[in-house]
Amino acid sequence: MRKIISFMHISLDGFVAGPNGEMNWIKLGEELFDHIGKRIEETDTALYGRVTYQMMENYWPTAGDKPNATKHDIEHSKWYNKAHKIVLSKTMEDADLTDTTIISDNLSDKINEIKQQAGAEILFFGSPTATHSLIQQNLIDGYWLFVNPIILGRGIPLFADIKDKIKLNLLTTKQFASGVTELNYAVDKQ
Repeated sequence: MRKIISFMHISLDGFVAGPNGEMNWIKLGEELFDHIGKRIEETDTALYGRVTYQMMENYWPTAGDKPNATKHDIEHSKWYNKAHKIVLSKTMEDADLTDTTIISDNLSDKINEIKQQAGAEILFFGSPTATHSLIQQNLIDGYWLFVNPIILGRGIPLFADIKDKIKLNLLTTKQFASGVTELNYAVDKQ
């Protein structure tokens, strides 16, 4: 069965964005891009909330074609264009979207149906609101977190309105020169 792995940058105090959605505090760089790129290449499906999908769709399809495109832009653009996209949205329609599935209702049933299909893990990018919905329905199988060396004090939390404890098993950690620490957890479903 396929697993949904939530991929997020997070502050030390648990926020994925500032109070107004700002993400300018996230530390990036070639070391991080190369590491993340290796795992992303192993998957064929990306899951997004509507807002994150629209941000991605506005940039990644042509990012690798620009004259000043970085190695990361070229590689991620290629991957993005071949990956199947799943978007959680009550307002979008998929009538003219290529290789994109929109889920607008029956979230649990439809996600579980997709998990039964053949394929690699499904990487769930960003989307705090969508993450909260998936957490509440116990649909996330793992967390791939990049803890940034900053305390925001306030913002949009990764974990909000958690009804029951979620036990995690630490799989791997990695420290980057930027001070970012990768934490890779599997959800203990027992």
